Amino acid sequence: MLAQTIQDELGFTTIEYSYITSAFLLSYTVMYLVSGRLVDWLGSRRSFSIFVSGWSVATILHFFARTPFQFASCRFLLGATEPANFPAGVKAVSEWFPMRERALAVGLFNAGTAVGAGLAAPVVSFIALTLGWRWAFVVTGGLGFIWVIVWHFFYHAPQDHPRLSAEEKTLILDGRSADAPPVPMLGWSKILRMRATWACVIARMLTDPISYFFIFWTPKYLQQEQGFNLADIGKFSWIPFVASALGNICGGLVPNRLVRMGWTVNRARMSVMLLASLAMPVLCFSIARATVPALALTCISLAMFCHAAWANMTLPAEILPSNAIGSVTGLAGAMGGVMGILTQTAIGWTVQNLSFTPVFAVAAFMHLTALASVTLLIKRIGQRPPEVSSAT
Repeated sequence: MLAQTIQDELGFTTIEYSYITSAFLLSYTVMYLVSGRLVDWLGSRRSFSIFVSGWSVATILHFFARTPFQFASCRFLLGATEPANFPAGVKAVSEWFPMRERALAVGLFNAGTAVGAGLAAPVVSFIALTLGWRWAFVVTGGLGFIWVIVWHFFYHAPQDHPRLSAEEKTLILDGRSADAPPVPMLGWSKILRMRATWACVIARMLTDPISYFFIFWTPKYLQQEQGFNLADIGKFSWIPFVASALGNICGGLVPNRLVRMGWTVNRARMSVMLLASLAMPVLCFSIARATVPALALTCISLAMFCHAAWANMTLPAEILPSNAIGSVTGLAGAMGGVMGILTQTAIGWTVQNLSFTPVFAVAAFMHLTALASVTLLIKRIGQRPPEVSSAT
């Protein structure tokens, strides 16, 4: 939200901005893999508490940054602490929801990322305009500590929850015994031999760069190409992120309703993914050709809705054994981050020397390619294999 404001005040170039976002993605990529493994080892409750505390500290440190290198260093620290959110979130969903409800549950928690970005637009712009942009980092970082306190005292895994009956635990655990011993963490040798692992990895490699593009470049696109100022960003740039939140929810809610009508999980999820994939080329080319700000904002909002409805984050919980979900989510996110690093620099060069049009042209077909890859690698979504024994 503050990219253009900070860039104008401190004299960053667009390519230097891409270096700053790449610094974030570098540590984010490495720690996505590491944090996924740590989540499987520590559990969702402890890992969330540790990593969100670190995220809050890293965010507040941006207050002191003065140069592109200092900003890149702060973003590097932020990237080291942030990615655990997703392996831990997916693992928490797998702990609390049976298979048929996981797409909706993941969609709901993942909608928080878009809701947060939507709320950031008016809140951050208000803080920046009244107190200065540096205080926006202090306030948002401080909110993280409040969340950690609430999480630590209220979240428990179902088998440890003090207020659940044995019958409720069995229902939540999808028919497994509430007293069954925990399944050991699965070894990498077995994880890497599963086709489902590579379905998740390839899907994230193809679609995560689109996520990073929308997150890092949407406000900049609206300012650079459509003439928005910081006040306009505060008034209107929340709309695409709210659309993304709705897409996350609908990407789980629609399949959930279709399953209740008698569809299989595979048919319901694949149908939603296909419709979202087919809409992306139309919307991306419409954005690239838009000359009216309202039309551009509408099309980019719809594109973010479809991107979120594709629900790449849900796949590990639908096709993997529970003792591999955190690790594979981390591995897939790390590989998606690698692609994000490569594409951020390419986007910066393209935008500075050409325009946003080639970027939208490439983004248009990534979801169709990802869907074809997932279809080739796995037989059915929602047909998760049983837990298998661990290996070194």
